[in-house]
Amino acid sequence: MTSSIDAPVAATATLRSPSPRRRGRRRSWPLLLILLGPAVALILLFIVVPAGYGIYLSFTNTQLTGFAARDPKFVGLDNYSYLLTSADFLSSLGHTGQFVLYSAIIGQTVLGMVAAILLSRPWVRGKGIFGAAILMPMVVPEVVASLAWASVLSNGRAGTLNQLTGLFGAGPTDWLQVVPMVSIITVNIWRGIAFAMIMFQAALEDVPVELIEAARIDGARALQVFRYVTLPLIRGPVFLYLLLTTISTVGVFGLVYFLTQGGPGGQTRLAAIYIYERALQFSQVGIGSAASMILLAIVLVLGVVYVRLAKVEV
Repeated sequence: MTSSIDAPVAATATLRSPSPRRRGRRRSWPLLLILLGPAVALILLFIVVPAGYGIYLSFTNTQLTGFAARDPKFVGLDNYSYLLTSADFLSSLGHTGQFVLYSAIIGQTVLGMVAAILLSRPWVRGKGIFGAAILMPMVVPEVVASLAWASVLSNGRAGTLNQLTGLFGAGPTDWLQVVPMVSIITVNIWRGIAFAMIMFQAALEDVPVELIEAARIDGARALQVFRYVTLPLIRGPVFLYLLLTTISTVGVFGLVYFLTQGGPGGQTRLAAIYIYERALQFSQVGIGSAASMILLAIVLVLGVVYVRLAKVEV
């Protein structure tokens, strides 16, 4: 029989002893550090630290050459005020918005959805060839794709597009000079349809067949079934794709730079090209960093809008 003196001691020991759940958590910490440590270190090293350093540079007059390269000074919001009143920078933001809207949000989304719907139909023949033809631009390196399209849009008679239009009696046209924005939008659509098709096809496979059959029995047409049944069910993946393609398209540089270098007359000078010119060609790293931060803020706002529209909790 336990004495009255030993009872409080036993109760105190019971209170101090950790529960099995707490012991399990303590034992899992080393495993979590081993598994997540390298990934967290890489994120800190290649994302968080460069972003923080970029924010710092945006408040300085850092340059690659000259006196400011040796002794950069803190200038506060001067870089931001300069950019927000600069016609060249605001024009580059407008060109970027136009490029993202027509090539990513409209072109890639619509054509990718059409391709995904066609591949999901049992009556479509040659799905392997059709799918491979759409996926091929995705695996082609950006430089190779740029050189190929430079040949297609060449201003001489040897240009592929000029040869096609020559069959109808048209003369050779310098497409990258006459319609530069349309040209780079077309090339970017060609590059991005594959990713849209893959995401939309995966989303369409999760749509219950019973709902589609019920809508058809009720007399709904194909477009009505897609609008009122299929599209609401894949709303989340669609806005997720819009978020991803907007982020990637805002940062497009090599494809446009190899084709037009921002010309002619700055008609295709996107924000990425403007940042490159300021930071590397003109050695104004501070202004280039500030332009990058403004572009990042715009992308973050668009990301929040997409998430709210999709009603996805993140």
